[in-house]
Amino acid sequence: MSGNTNSDILLAGAFAAFTIDLLVYPLDTLKTRIQSPNYARIYTNAATSAVNKPALFRGLYQGVGSVIIATLPSSGAFFTTYERTKALLTHLNPTTASSPHGLIPTPLVHAAASSAAELVSCAILTPAEVIKQNAQMVDSTAKTSTNPTLQTLAKFRSNPLALWRGYTALAGRNLPFTALQFPLFERLKQGIRDRRERRGKLRGGLVESGLITAVSAGTAGAVSAVVTTPVDVVKTRIMLAATGDASAAQALNPLVRPEEKGRKSALAIGREIMREKGWRGLWRGGALRGVWTMIGSGLYLGVYESGRIYLAERGGESINEEDLF
Repeated sequence: MSGNTNSDILLAGAFAAFTIDLLVYPLDTLKTRIQSPNYARIYTNAATSAVNKPALFRGLYQGVGSVIIATLPSSGAFFTTYERTKALLTHLNPTTASSPHGLIPTPLVHAAASSAAELVSCAILTPAEVIKQNAQMVDSTAKTSTNPTLQTLAKFRSNPLALWRGYTALAGRNLPFTALQFPLFERLKQGIRDRRERRGKLRGGLVESGLITAVSAGTAGAVSAVVTTPVDVVKTRIMLAATGDASAAQALNPLVRPEEKGRKSALAIGREIMREKGWRGLWRGGALRGVWTMIGSGLYLGVYESGRIYLAERGGESINEEDLF
């Protein structure tokens, strides 16, 4: 949509992120706890191996504040970069009579734009993601008045740069995720629109656009989330290892010295998970991640798309049918 300003995109992306973070955050907390190397020790009964539901489901919003603060600018930065990069690459993509849409396939353009946007977003989001995942693991039954987020922050007081220790892991997960999600999302959105148009059911309008976007984004997000689950499991372990807590280092692997905490490569951690849990260990939390990503992506991009259309209309732009999709 050519009429959207950077402010429109920032506001639409930030509002979408804020809304969805509050809705799906509990599912993200459950996913983190399931993927944690301390899951069996903290959240299951040692004698019966049954899930300790009170412990698992307690404090599901721990750490949410850090994510909300960082998600607003990171989402705005993502969508600004994505929209502008996509427009630039589309403009630079040479067209021919046989390739009216350009020599470079449109899915590759979308994948490149989303990857560039993700690198920018991850730089902003990484510290909050590290704080969030460690705060999600704080024992909320402990008799302390200190907020879990503040407890986590205190561990980084002597080494604040450790907050960015998970950047490579986060980008390593999000790059393939967005490179797969956005081309699939754009293709599904166009396919649903074309199908409704052939059947004479396409009416246009803000609500229809939002629903088509939500269904397309939810489906694309779920597929992408499940496919990238092994990278997400490794990312979770790297971020949980970032606090420099010696006792947590021993929980990861009794043979690891505390000073080596957080220094293992992603490949080494993946091999460690394989030794501990086998192939299944790399897919822990995959189903839950797929569900919450379907809900989150569907609502997220649905709200974003509707929001930028609303802001464009409010700014006096005339919206045509093409703009709605």
